[in-house]
Amino acid sequence: MERISEEISVLFPKAKQLVVSGDLNATAAQMADLMRQIHDHEVDVIIGTQILTKGHHFPDLTLVGVVDADLGLIGGDLRAGERTFQMLHQVSGRAGRADKKGKVFLQTFDPENQIMQALKTGNADRFFEAEIQARELLKMPPFGRLAGIVVSSPSQEYAQKAASLLGRCAPQADGVRVLGPTPAVLSLLRGKYRYRLLLQTGRQIKIQEVLRRWLSQVSFPSSVRIQTDIDPYSFF
Repeated sequence: MERISEEISVLFPKAKQLVVSGDLNATAAQMADLMRQIHDHEVDVIIGTQILTKGHHFPDLTLVGVVDADLGLIGGDLRAGERTFQMLHQVSGRAGRADKKGKVFLQTFDPENQIMQALKTGNADRFFEAEIQARELLKMPPFGRLAGIVVSSPSQEYAQKAASLLGRCAPQADGVRVLGPTPAVLSLLRGKYRYRLLLQTGRQIKIQEVLRRWLSQVSFPSSVRIQTDIDPYSFF
């Protein structure tokens, strides 16, 4: 946001800026004061994070720009497309909510992506149909079940060996598949090295039982931690 603020200062030196971020403006009182400044027309340019995409009504806001609009698609999150579409659709809706017409600019490295095309044409059904077809083909939720496994340790060697051992002992059965291990998107978090595996099963399979039998086959040093998440919402 600092870089964007610098560019705005060069292009529009007389414009008054307002930076809105959950990290910088943490309290409810601070956020309320920021919203008051916007509604009272005390600012010309608002620079913010996703905190601006939900629950705010700016009747005189007519121009919205999103930098790195497809950044949320990076990282292998199987729900990344759905989340990115929802977020961009919400932030686009901030422009032109009252009588004035609005315009939205999305910066993207992949303008032909189905998400960007759906937003451009305003055809949300096009995206949802493609997303449902892809999930059904790959047996992803709601057509299948998922369980995320995160192996972590202060020792990268221990974490990697434990994840590799889990991979070698992965269950083998019809309707069951294990992806990984692979370094997590956040491969080093709070001093711990992290590796991920993903268990995928059909809807009719009791995924908790498969997971329990799998993990009961192996033992690890006390410094290794195994975390599981059924139907994970996040893949970080």
